[in-house]
Amino acid sequence: MAATGLPGLAQRLDSQFADGIGIDQHLDEQVPLDLEFTDSEGRAVKLGDYFGDRPVLLSLVYYECPMLCTQVLNGQLRSFRALSFDIGEEFEVVTVSIDPGETPKLAAAKKKEYVGRYGREKAADGWHFLTGSQEEITRLAEAVGFNYSYDSETDLYIHGSGIMVLTPTGKLARYYYGIDYGVKDLRLGMVEAADNKIGSPVDQLLLTCYQYDPSTGKYGFAIMNSLRIGGFATVAALVGFVTVMIRRDRSTEVVSAVPTETRT
Repeated sequence: MAATGLPGLAQRLDSQFADGIGIDQHLDEQVPLDLEFTDSEGRAVKLGDYFGDRPVLLSLVYYECPMLCTQVLNGQLRSFRALSFDIGEEFEVVTVSIDPGETPKLAAAKKKEYVGRYGREKAADGWHFLTGSQEEITRLAEAVGFNYSYDSETDLYIHGSGIMVLTPTGKLARYYYGIDYGVKDLRLGMVEAADNKIGSPVDQLLLTCYQYDPSTGKYGFAIMNSLRIGGFATVAALVGFVTVMIRRDRSTEVVSAVPTETRT
């Protein structure tokens, strides 16, 4: 794009974002699992094919995007590589193109690139790159609150950046904005979305100490819950200490009550 076109593009971007381009949270709403797409192998699939057993991380991008979409995908990859959870084991990933003109061949190229860079065994079976018709894309975008627009002058899609975690039944559980997704936030979001069927006891404790903040898409420290945990721990420690001291005192009394000649 020529530099002379940048001011005009900036003005259009300002206008379009003011008109509602971005990502609205539709927490706890059901996405339509009957939506039909085409996978990277050219096969007809339904969105529901990827739900049922594990939480699903969803991203809407387009594969020939020269700017933001690549940053979104790279941000996902960084977080996935840092997570101990494995794609295809603990969670699924569904990446959908918002450009109805893109082909399974483009989807296959993106899948090969990102699955290869991820480098874990079952990723090819768990990270799905899809294309579809405008009708199906629009229904999905509206369901998840992904508001975007096509700019004909630049042949670019104008959109926000973010990803979503859905439950195994297809309900929207968490939104994460931007292009960097905190590993702790993603992990806790998936543990919650899976109804605690994945993760460790430490995750359960962290979920008690941290609460999800929809305005930031992050987990913040929950002071009251932490104080309660700290209070319970303190009480338990005191009870344990008192119990030990009482038993020690009783043992001393018993020994003192035994005649000296008996003890010898």
